[in-house]
Amino acid sequence: MPLSEGPHLDLLREALAVEADGQRALLRGDAGAAAGALREAARLYRNSWEAAPPGAFGRLIGMLKAAVIAGDAADAAAYARSQVPEEAASPPAAYARAIAALVEGDDAAARAAAEAMRAGSDAFARTADAVVALAGGDAAAYAAAVRAIVTDFEARHDHLTGVPIADTALMLERLAQPRGLAAAPRSSLLPTS
Repeated sequence: MPLSEGPHLDLLREALAVEADGQRALLRGDAGAAAGALREAARLYRNSWEAAPPGAFGRLIGMLKAAVIAGDAADAAAYARSQVPEEAASPPAAYARAIAALVEGDDAAARAAAEAMRAGSDAFARTADAVVALAGGDAAAYAAAVRAIVTDFEARHDHLTGVPIADTALMLERLAQPRGLAAAPRSSLLPTS
């Protein structure tokens, strides 16, 4: 069902555009401009969430992705956790819970939320595999999951609009770095640094 027009949709469109600008800056190697744009995208996603009809959890996922990639995820994770009720069972709600839990170091909560993500799309299931691997410190399973995410993104890339990089893979890479997991397979659609 299409979303009704209104300020929340305008904010979402703006968030998507600003996020894409940040991703393009990453590909150009302009880390400062990228971080600024992604922080702004995270703010816009949050504002869109606050203005949207209940249950638009994809906006929290967008906020978390942008914030994690920008290197500024702690506040976004705390906010997402405060906004997603435990009884919210949809895969997008579980996705937001899983990423917030990974950011906050709550591996048990991340694994539990990842299991609920599997009821969603294949893309959600691939991300759930990566979350479980990160939470368990399993470098081989993490690399396999990210390889699947990158392969899927590259196969669909020509059909996606406004998303120049494999943002899920990059978000997961940013979450893996402090855990000391080896770098996962790289995509030509990810920045080199």
